[in-house]
Amino acid sequence: MPKLGMEPKRRADVINATLTCISLHGMDGMTLDKVAEYAGCSKGVVAYYYKNKDHLTIEAFKSFLAYYSLKIESEIERTMTADEMIDVTLKHILPPYGEDAEKKINVSQLDGIEKMFIPYEDQARLFLHFFSKAVLDRNLQEVVSKSYMADLQGIAKIFDYGNKMGQMSVEDSQNAAYGLLAMVVGLSFFRVANIPPAHGEDNRYICEDYVKKFTGR
Repeated sequence: MPKLGMEPKRRADVINATLTCISLHGMDGMTLDKVAEYAGCSKGVVAYYYKNKDHLTIEAFKSFLAYYSLKIESEIERTMTADEMIDVTLKHILPPYGEDAEKKINVSQLDGIEKMFIPYEDQARLFLHFFSKAVLDRNLQEVVSKSYMADLQGIAKIFDYGNKMGQMSVEDSQNAAYGLLAMVVGLSFFRVANIPPAHGEDNRYICEDYVKKFTGR
């Protein structure tokens, strides 16, 4: 049994270790033994908090998806224009390429949201591993659905705000949000599959051009 008062840190260490393990070894290669090794604890500690591999996978997936919402919410300010809010959103859900392989995965809020981080290549690999598994796993599908429905509502609210403030012209904010998020998901898969745009640029510009249609930029 873990030491008293260590539960939040132990849980965070195990989730971070699980994401690291999945990124490096894939879903099939992730085991409780390997997670314990990466977390620096015993397999018994892992099993104490997460009863089996399926339970741990679901909780790690929730933390992976929640990471993006938390980072976005922490950076959006009421004084921003709707356009700036969308820029913050896109920066996190489809980040620019970065050389950050030396940094470690951390999706824990214990040390503050500003300390949370997932390296660029780990994001791509985790996206592929989790969503490939979710195709056949109803429990993971539910996690995706709940997370993306919340994302759609958040993006639609930004479009509604842009309309209200005269900063955007969006006929149907729900459809506009759906289109943007669907575009992000598709472009994320293209990144993982190494399918660049025709001229080789970072494909995130496609989303930026989509938003420009509503802002007139």
